[in-house]
Amino acid sequence: MAKIQSIRGMNDLLPKDSLVWQYLENTVHNVLNQYCYREIRFPILDHTELFKRSIGEVTDIVEKEMYTFDDRNGESITLRPEGTASCVRATLQNGMLDNQQVQRLWYAGPMFRYERPQKGRLRQFHQIGVENFGVATVDADAEIIMITARLWKQLGLSQYVKLQLNSIGSFQSRVNYREALVSYLRDYFDELDADSQRRLETNPLRILDSKNSETQRILAQAPSLAEYLDEESRDDFTQLQTLLNTAGIEFELNHNLVRGLDYYNKTVFEWVTDHLGAQGTVCAGGRYDGLVEQLGGRPVAAVGFAMGIERLCLLLQDTGSVPSELSDAADIFFVVAGDMAQLASVSISEMLRNEFPNMRIMKHCGGGKFKKQLKKANESGATIALIVGDDEAAQQQVNVKWLREDKEQEVIAVDKLNDLLSQYF
Repeated sequence: MAKIQSIRGMNDLLPKDSLVWQYLENTVHNVLNQYCYREIRFPILDHTELFKRSIGEVTDIVEKEMYTFDDRNGESITLRPEGTASCVRATLQNGMLDNQQVQRLWYAGPMFRYERPQKGRLRQFHQIGVENFGVATVDADAEIIMITARLWKQLGLSQYVKLQLNSIGSFQSRVNYREALVSYLRDYFDELDADSQRRLETNPLRILDSKNSETQRILAQAPSLAEYLDEESRDDFTQLQTLLNTAGIEFELNHNLVRGLDYYNKTVFEWVTDHLGAQGTVCAGGRYDGLVEQLGGRPVAAVGFAMGIERLCLLLQDTGSVPSELSDAADIFFVVAGDMAQLASVSISEMLRNEFPNMRIMKHCGGGKFKKQLKKANESGATIALIVGDDEAAQQQVNVKWLREDKEQEVIAVDKLNDLLSQYF
């Protein structure tokens, strides 16, 4: 019988890699805690209409990439392809945006898009998202970007990422610019790549993001979105740049940066790297002031970002930025011989766990020959082997064997063990 394999593009996370994930997640959590952001969790399934109304029906995500199906009641359900829409739905449904409340939220978890799997891009991928609701002023945009800059510093990635920044203006700004861009590109229709030809009638601003070199050559002489910005958007964008300069955050302007989701307005940004090949974006976001109202709420200003966990973990590993001290090795390994010793080892190990909550203690369950257990102790990476036989158990003693240091093995009373270990753990 053939072995059952995982679904293509939905990978397992093995223990050897989970340490890096935990390091990243813990660092993100600590940084967000510094800025007083609180965690929110919501389901991986939502009504399909939520994503159509928020992301946009003519985006690649909705047209080609969503995992959508009818449930047993005949309702169209979708595995979330991104987190912002679900976060807005959750805050609205639970009254968190009533009475002009400001919400500073973050979330983490799996997202799902049907794409060709490649390095850093999977069909089940994981994101950490941050959303700020209720602040219309540009200092919220700056804070969101400052959070990411601080995170790169904490992770040792600052030298490997660059911030690209743009303003896409108001809805009316984009309408006016869209007309000018379409008019220009129609003269070059036959020279555009196939995706850009399709987008010309459905979502022409996405053509600006094209990776096709010939299309980019044509765009070099196209009207610039910056020329069509409304006065408020221009003023906000200038103020944002001033705030980032004051914070010492370097950036480059990219007037072709538009993001792939329909709900954005004004500020958009990406952190990019050249260390991951084609999948160079590790974090992206911007302002989306109209989305809450679009999904049935009152008008609420909002700004946020999402970062890909897989890509960031790859970047940490590829650049050698994973701390060398990361380890899931045991601290203490019990080597046990005899029935009385088995009972004593249970008592002693639980006593140690009570006294040293962060200590990692392992026992070779199932017993086995002494030499085999000692070999397992060495392989575990443990610092100390505590050896207990029936004689030691009867005398309430243990043998302390140092596995990583050249120290003499010693016998110690169980009631003195805490004092000894407290010097090292």
